[in-house]
Amino acid sequence: YIIGDGIGPDIWKAASRVIDAAVEKAYNGEKQIEWKEVLAGQKAYDETGEWLPKETLDTINEYLIAIKGPLTTPIGGGIRSLNVALRQELDLFTCLRPVRWFKGVPSPVKRPEDTDMVIFRENTEDIYAGIE
Repeated sequence: YIIGDGIGPDIWKAASRVIDAAVEKAYNGEKQIEWKEVLAGQKAYDETGEWLPKETLDTINEYLIAIKGPLTTPIGGGIRSLNVALRQELDLFTCLRPVRWFKGVPSPVKRPEDTDMVIFRENTEDIYAGIE
């Protein structure tokens, strides 16, 4: 996991507890996640002098899974968005957004229970990736 910058540690503290509880419930306590922190953003820069260390990318490629908090991109020339860099370096070319209605949640749609779709968004090219 990448803890993230700013409110990242606060988000991570809550998110990891929710994920751990979900895994425990889903597997009746027979499985658990062994969290491994990798560095990116301000914490990475403070500890290594790099905003996105190669070791971070290598670890994510090895484990094939990661979760991250919000990342700071330094202001000034020469540094691209860390989020864009992660998407491009790891070839995360699609952002999937499932859309479903949850019972009890108000909706402006007439029959929200019939809503079940997925939005696919290209993630590594064009304006979304900051390519001119």
